[in-house]
Amino acid sequence: MRAVDTNLLVRLLVRDDERQVAAAESYVAKGGWVSQLVLAETIWVLDAVYYRTPAQLAKALELLLNHSSLALQDADVVELALKSFRAKPGLGFSDCMVLEIARKAGHLPLGTFDKQLSKLPGAALV
Repeated sequence: MRAVDTNLLVRLLVRDDERQVAAAESYVAKGGWVSQLVLAETIWVLDAVYYRTPAQLAKALELLLNHSSLALQDADVVELALKSFRAKPGLGFSDCMVLEIARKAGHLPLGTFDKQLSKLPGAALV
């Protein structure tokens, strides 16, 4: 399966350049793999550049998880991070991903100075 870069994934979600959207759709039609890093970068771009709300970010993640042609790296981790992000949208999705990646790897607690993140199971305020 071919990998997908951040800018291609952003085009699929934002759909702001007709030519690039068509090229991106054609590329992923045969299947595309999305790494955790590309996913985190994509959510950051949607937030910082396109000013998407936490609810819109969650919807984008849900669309990617359910996309017929895309496979997300460790989709189970992404689903758990999305659940935490929906419960505490002020955290930011990447914080939720870091916690769930640590959980899957068996390396808890996750030490943090972030008071909000430390309230989630598996995180510890340092």
